[in-house]
Amino acid sequence: MVEVLVIGAGPAGALAALMLARAGVRVLLVDRARFPRDKLCGDTLNPGAMRILQRWGLAGPVHAHGLRIDGMIVTSASGVRIRGAYGEGVCGRALTRRLLDSHLVDAAVAAGARFQDGVTVREVIMDDAETAPTVRGAVLTTNDGKVLRVPALMTIAADGRRSSTAFKLGLAKHPAWPRRWAVGAYFTDVPGGEAFGEMHIRDGHYVGVAPVPEGLTNVCYVSESWRGRRDPQKLLLERLAADPLLRDRFRGAHMAMAPVILGPLAVDVPRPGMPGLLLAGDAAGFIDPMTGDGLRFALRGAELAAEVALAALERPELPAVDELARRRRREFRRKHRLNRTLRTLVASPRAVRLAAAAASVAPGVLHRVIAFAGDVGTI
Repeated sequence: MVEVLVIGAGPAGALAALMLARAGVRVLLVDRARFPRDKLCGDTLNPGAMRILQRWGLAGPVHAHGLRIDGMIVTSASGVRIRGAYGEGVCGRALTRRLLDSHLVDAAVAAGARFQDGVTVREVIMDDAETAPTVRGAVLTTNDGKVLRVPALMTIAADGRRSSTAFKLGLAKHPAWPRRWAVGAYFTDVPGGEAFGEMHIRDGHYVGVAPVPEGLTNVCYVSESWRGRRDPQKLLLERLAADPLLRDRFRGAHMAMAPVILGPLAVDVPRPGMPGLLLAGDAAGFIDPMTGDGLRFALRGAELAAEVALAALERPELPAVDELARRRRREFRRKHRLNRTLRTLVASPRAVRLAAAAASVAPGVLHRVIAFAGDVGTI
C-alpha cells in the first residue's frame, strides 16, 4: 500500500508529490498522459508562482529556460492601453508546460516519489465506513489494458479542470453562467512583443497573448459563443484579423500547431474533497484565467493539500476536507472575488466599455489590479 496516491502529474500534482516525498511519505504519482507531453495551457508563471518554486528549490531551471515576464498589458477595443509592470527586481517567467511539468515530475521522483504515466483512473476504491463513505485509493488501467488496484491511506486528485475523479464523485460542476470556451494555439513570427503578458478585452470576448521560448507566442481566444468552433483554426485567424490592435501584428504570423478547444472553462467545487480524498490544482475549482495567475493558484493549492494530507496521516481523526476548505478560503478568497468580478464584467459589453473609460481616466486602478494579480501588491 502507498500512503498517498496523487492523481495527475501537472504542476499541482507534482508539487504535492514532491512535498510528501520529502516528508518521508510513500507516494505514487500517476498521470494518463505519457511524459514528456505537450499542453497548451498556463505557460506563464507570475511572481507569486515563482516564489513558490523558489521556496522548494525548483526555480533554477525555470529561470534558466523561461522567458522573463515583467508585467501585464491590458487593452480595450476603444484604444485604451495600460502597461502594468510588476516592479523593479520582480518578474515572472514564461515556459511551455512540456518543460515545466517534466521538470517538476523529475524533481518529485528525485525526492522519492514513484511515478507511473500512461494510466487512467477507472474508479476510486470506496470504504463504506459507518461515519461516511471514504476513498481508499483507486483502480487504474494502463494503456495496454492492465488493471492495477492501488490502495492508499489518502488520495489527492490533481487531474485538472476536467477532473474525472471530482466529476464522477459529484464534487465538481460547471456553473450555469457564464460559460466560456477557449480556442488556443502557438504562433511563430509574431513581431512587436514585449516581455509582458497581454490581455485584450473586447465586447463579448478577450484574447490572451504571451511570449514563450523557442520563438513561440501563445494565443488564446475566449468567448461565451460556441459558434465557429467547428473550424477553430478559421475562427482564431478571423478574430485576430478583425481586431484593430492585433491584425497588423499577426498578418505575417504562422500557426505552429492545430488549435486546441477548451470548455466550458469555469468549474465550481463547493467542497475540495471527501473523506480520504483531497482536491488540488484546477480539480479544486477553476475560474477563467484572465489575470494570468492560474499556475499560482495551482501551486499554492498543491501546498495546502499536501500540508493537510500530512496532518491527516499523523492524526486520522482530523476532518481533512474541512481543514483544506478553511485554508483555501483564507488563501484565495480575495483573488477568487476579483476573478469572478472580472469574469462577470467581460460578459457585459456595456460593463467593458465603462471599465475602459474608467481605466483611461484613472489607470492607476488597473495598475493595482495587475500588481495584485501578480502577487506583488494589494487592492
